[in-house]
Parts: sequence; C-alpha cells; structure tokens
Amino acid sequence: MSTGTKKSSFFNAEERAKIEETLRLMATDIAYNTKSSYSANGELHPDHLVNFVDKHMNYLGSHPSVDPNHYVSNLRLMTRIR
Repeated sequence: MSTGTKKSSFFNAEERAKIEETLRLMATDIAYNTKSSYSANGELHPDHLVNFVDKHMNYLGSHPSVDPNHYVSNLRLMTRIR
C-alpha cells in the first residue's frame, strides 16, 4: 500500500495570508488577466461568477499536495497579459 506525502493541512495561516495577498495584488494589477470565472454553483455564487482570488484559494485548499508558491509562480506566467 502506498503512503503519499501530502501536506496535512492547506498550509499555515501566515503562508495562507501571504498567498492570498499575492493573489489580491495580481487581481488589482492590469498586467494580469484576472477576470471572474463562471461557476455552476448558484447556491454558493448567486451571480454564477467566482472571483480570481477565491477560485485559486479554493483550488489550493482542495489540492494539498500542490506547492502554493510554485502554483502562484505558474499562475503569474499564465495570466500575464503580453
């Protein structure tokens, strides 16, 4: 039986705050494409839109094996407007 080496929790509060602040700064910077995305969950998102920060914080929370710093670094590259 395989035993994965997942992180036991999302990440500590300090790291979470830092990642969230980085995403908020990206969302306010016109150099990045950070438009809201469609969400099929009408109960959670009545307007069927999920903002950039919430979308990516939810992803990191549901994928504990992802390195948050690498994720944000790649996100910067993918959303940069050229």
